[in-house]
Amino acid sequence: MPTFDVVSEVDHQEVRNAVDQANREAGTRFDFKGTDSVIEVTTEELVLRSATEDRLRALHQVLEEKLVKRQVSLKALDDGKVEEASKGAVRQRIAIRAGISSDHAKRLNRFIKELNLKGVTSQAQGDQLRVAGKKRDDLQAVIQGLKGEDFGIPLQFTNFRD
Repeated sequence: MPTFDVVSEVDHQEVRNAVDQANREAGTRFDFKGTDSVIEVTTEELVLRSATEDRLRALHQVLEEKLVKRQVSLKALDDGKVEEASKGAVRQRIAIRAGISSDHAKRLNRFIKELNLKGVTSQAQGDQLRVAGKKRDDLQAVIQGLKGEDFGIPLQFTNFRD
């Protein structure tokens, strides 16, 4: 019985590379001189710091451009509120979402069932979704349907087996 997995992953190395490029650009651009604009990265989140709120927005835009160039989906980022930091500076935390939450898994399951493809089943397995079907063509139709919808998270399709 053919199967495949639906996952939502983020390439952390590409995120780190994009952050390094954005920090380098912020260090050399004239409009960022003297604003101490910097992006710090951990495995779960990014922290943007700058002297003013408009420079923080500009830094956020530079980061988004670098992430898009490195093909990291912006859907994986969850922007936090802009907070006041020490010495009149501002900061913003951006969470990196990876994995399919139980709410998203339910929405994906419901969507697959609504496609009304005979013999296609799906079930959540941890932070991924396993889809099984009798025919390979039905599974490819599920993939096309999922690609056509926006679920608010980046989706990848792995482990396709006949």
